[in-house]
Amino acid sequence: MEDIRAYVEKLGIVAPKAVYRNLEPAVLVEKALERGEGTLSNSGALVVTTGAYTGRSPNDRFVVDTPDVHVLIDWGSVNVPVSADVFDGIYNRMMAYLQQRDIFIFDGFAGANEKFHLPVRVVNELASQNLFIHQLLVRPTAEQLDTFAPGFTFIAAPGFKCVPETDHVNSEAAIIINFQKRIVIIAGSQYAGEIKKSVFSVMNFILPMQGIFTMHCSANVGRAGDVAVFFGLSGTGKTTLSADPERMLIGDDEHAWCEEGVFNIEGGCYAKCINLSKENEPQIWNAIKFGALVENVIMDPVTREFDFADASLTENTRVGYPVDHIPNCVIPGVAGQPKAVVFLTADAFGVIPPISKLTPEQAMYHFVSGYTSKLAGTERGIVEPQTTFSTCFGAPFLPLDPAKYAAMLGERISRYGTSVFLVNTGWAGGKYGVGERMKLRYTRAMVTAALNGELDKGEFRTDPVFGVSVPTACPNVPAEFLDQRTMWADKAEYEKTAHELALKFVENFSKYKNMPQAVIDAGPKA
Repeated sequence: MEDIRAYVEKLGIVAPKAVYRNLEPAVLVEKALERGEGTLSNSGALVVTTGAYTGRSPNDRFVVDTPDVHVLIDWGSVNVPVSADVFDGIYNRMMAYLQQRDIFIFDGFAGANEKFHLPVRVVNELASQNLFIHQLLVRPTAEQLDTFAPGFTFIAAPGFKCVPETDHVNSEAAIIINFQKRIVIIAGSQYAGEIKKSVFSVMNFILPMQGIFTMHCSANVGRAGDVAVFFGLSGTGKTTLSADPERMLIGDDEHAWCEEGVFNIEGGCYAKCINLSKENEPQIWNAIKFGALVENVIMDPVTREFDFADASLTENTRVGYPVDHIPNCVIPGVAGQPKAVVFLTADAFGVIPPISKLTPEQAMYHFVSGYTSKLAGTERGIVEPQTTFSTCFGAPFLPLDPAKYAAMLGERISRYGTSVFLVNTGWAGGKYGVGERMKLRYTRAMVTAALNGELDKGEFRTDPVFGVSVPTACPNVPAEFLDQRTMWADKAEYEKTAHELALKFVENFSKYKNMPQAVIDAGPKA
């Protein structure tokens, strides 16, 4: 068995105070409480606050530009290059900072399919963050742990602060991927999502090189073995809609699609908690128990009961828990070929139809567009919904040219005859500030009807602006709710707003120079 303390010292962490490897959740909770990292809720979950960083910090994410990856990375505002010297400078100071401190290590896997999984080692300064990643990744068996050799190492030290002027970064936080050294460093931010998404970014580089399509999506499977995947950015409903009591959960956020079918990249879930209710989201509600890590949710100081409506720290309140906290989960997270793909968008304009069916060309158009409205708190500085187009519904995590991911989706939809739906989980009856958020019970009913084939039994109309096929009826949904125009009091304002959004689609899509004309023609008509 590997001498884990020697490994830590080889990283450059000389004379660590103590090194803990793959502690059980109960022990990690004890350590976190002893160290003053958090408190317990009345449900038994560990509760922490993450300070200034309550969401991802995309302006602080970098990729080391080395000769072996230079021609492969899609450099730009998402994948910002830094030199190897910049990485080494921050890395060496971070290792010095970690000397004579407790070090918590989790060894596990990214990828539930053992043919394609990546052995991942996560080195943490905080016991609470080590609990998080223990629950979020695929946990090894005792036999796997005995022979474990890391394929990629992630080092998270939120207490270490960068100095922008000398470290050549933008703030005290920095998330830097070094593909050549197979190391990621995460400095200055205690938001656990940075670790999770760094693992995803690495998998989005490694797996496509093997011909495997990686997806920012949730996935579940029905009793008949029918698999559905749900694409969407944070806050669009991936976790909520995939946690369906009538279906088995494969995973809530990150998956891969190979010739054998879909598999979960993770072994846990990371759900938003804002306005969480037992009535609307019972599975997530019940998952917040001992072993879960809750971030930035306010509790009553006496009863330790959560106030999920309190957004005083952030709108982006979160809970991380192992997937088996959901009773009807698939272990291991592996299933067959998807029967349906669902694109989720939180449309702040309030004009995208609540649900529509897409042609293959429309599917490619909307996948490449990746339209949604960023919700408050998901990223630093976002205080109200903002219109965004995130290529492939996951641009912040895609190191390669987006065309590669889009081509892989198109090929699979064609090969397996997969149906594709566009679902608006945003606003109805008016834009943000005028209309209301889509009713979850109606959205669930529409998704259920799409997955079980009920929608296909009825009639469809063609939306005159967006060109998609909109059902005229759906079980358990009022007919008027299926037509955005009828829900607007001011019909002229609806027409104006719909065309404004259509123009944004057209303007955004114009930057893709090598798309087939049929895909371009499948977009909205401005």
